[in-house]
Amino acid sequence: MSEPTGAARRRGPFKVGDQVQLTDPKGRHYTFTLEAGKNFHTHKGSFPHDELIGAPEGSVVRTTGNVAYLALRPLLPDYVLSMPRGAAVVYPKDAGQILAFADIFPGARVVEAGVGSGSLSSFLLRAVGDSGMLHSYERREDFAEIAKANVERYFGGPHPAWRLTVGDLQDNLTDADVDRVILDMLAPWECLEAVSKALVPGGILCCYVATTTQLARTVESIREIGCYAEPQPWESMIRNWHVEGLAVRPDHRMIGHTGFLVTARRLADGVEPPMRRRRPAKGAYGEDYEGPNKG
Repeated sequence: MSEPTGAARRRGPFKVGDQVQLTDPKGRHYTFTLEAGKNFHTHKGSFPHDELIGAPEGSVVRTTGNVAYLALRPLLPDYVLSMPRGAAVVYPKDAGQILAFADIFPGARVVEAGVGSGSLSSFLLRAVGDSGMLHSYERREDFAEIAKANVERYFGGPHPAWRLTVGDLQDNLTDADVDRVILDMLAPWECLEAVSKALVPGGILCCYVATTTQLARTVESIREIGCYAEPQPWESMIRNWHVEGLAVRPDHRMIGHTGFLVTARRLADGVEPPMRRRRPAKGAYGEDYEGPNKG
């Protein structure tokens, strides 16, 4: 039985073509690709790539300036933060939330709109595996080319589960019986009619938006279309901690707001969503309110 795509690049001694992440004594990272006969240069000296080729992961190398660097393969979160960018990337904290709360499983059939630089595509492909399907749609050809290069660099070549289409999702969507839909775009409400026809009953729609106005319109549009259970909106934040002896405190900096996530489950055809049990606050909807798609 052959290994899943990209698995061989994640284990064993370093090989030519592997990506290596060096960490210096101050915790700074440097990423490069191993090539026979080449040297890695820093302002603290250099060392030959050949010193790492064949060495186990977790080795330490020293430059000509006698500075020690820890050598490891970059994790996917490290990779997406350092990849060449066309558009902004989906940060690992949000990608992790999407994988968990959109319940991306091996073999899943997933449609993604808004590829950006290929960050989320890489996470989704690793989750669905070779037996799954990820069909990604991207409006801009230049972004699609950057995303394709980033994804193939990470997996070591084309991924058998990935199909990339340049164009608008609502104009090009031909997929049917889709398990999950991920919309990372400015106006996900424009695609709701198209993706709702493609999603299987019980399937999950997940939208990633940046602003509160986008969040409000997305949630109200999902409610209005009438074929989903009550949407669940949220955001996540990460705060690291400094732990050294008795000095235990939160870091002064944190990864705060990056975006909002909304998930909703597709209902069976012809089923009306149950009435909301929680009444909105008085004044939440004014007398002149006509819905998210009016005006």
